[in-house]
Amino acid sequence: MRRELCSLAFYRAVFAEFLATLIFVFFGLGSALRWPAALPTVLQISLAFGLVIGTMVQTVGHISGAHINPAVSFAFVLGSQISIWRGIFYIIAQLLGGLAGAGILYGVVPPPIRGNLAINTLSNNTTPGLGLVVEMILTFQLVLCIFATTDSRRTDNIGSAAISIGLSVTLGHLVGVSRTYIKQFSYIYLPFYVLSYKYFCFIFFHRIMIVIL
Repeated sequence: MRRELCSLAFYRAVFAEFLATLIFVFFGLGSALRWPAALPTVLQISLAFGLVIGTMVQTVGHISGAHINPAVSFAFVLGSQISIWRGIFYIIAQLLGGLAGAGILYGVVPPPIRGNLAINTLSNNTTPGLGLVVEMILTFQLVLCIFATTDSRRTDNIGSAAISIGLSVTLGHLVGVSRTYIKQFSYIYLPFYVLSYKYFCFIFFHRIMIVIL
C-alpha cells in the first residue's frame, strides 16, 4: 500500500479521474441546459452523457480504469479490484472534478441560461420510493455492464468496453431522465446525499453480481 501511494502512476491515475469527471460533468450538464433556440430533449441528454462517458473510458481507461463516479470506485473497493486508499483518492478526485466541471460551466454560460445548472427533481408524479426503485434498476444494469466488460476472466470477444459502458449510461438516462429526473445531474451539488444513495445500490447489487458472475 505504501509503495502504491508513493508511485507516480498512482497520482497520474488520480488526476485522470479528476480530469475525466470534470469533462463528464461539463458536457453532461451542458447538454441539459435550456437554450432558447433549442431546448434539450431526453434523447439529446442521454446521448451526450453516453458519448462523454464512452470517450472518457477510451481516453483514461488505461490509466485509472475510468471510474468517473464515486459509486463505481466504491464498488471496485468492495470487489477487491482496487485498494481502499486508491478508492478514497479516486472519490475525492471525482468530487473535486465534478465541482470544477460545474464551476467552469457556471462561469461560461449566461445567467439566464445556466439557471440551476440542470439540477433536477422527481417528475411525472414519481414518488421518492418509486424513484429509488427505478434508480436501483438503472444502477444495476450499469454495474452489471461495467463488471462484465472489465472481467479479466472472460476469454470471449467482449468488443469495446468504452462503447458498452457508454451505451449502458445512455440506456439509463433514456429511462431515468424522463421517469425520475434524478440521474447524474444532481450529485455535483448534493454529493453526500447521492453518494450514500448510490452506495446503497452498489452494495446491494454487488453482492448479487458476485453470485451471478
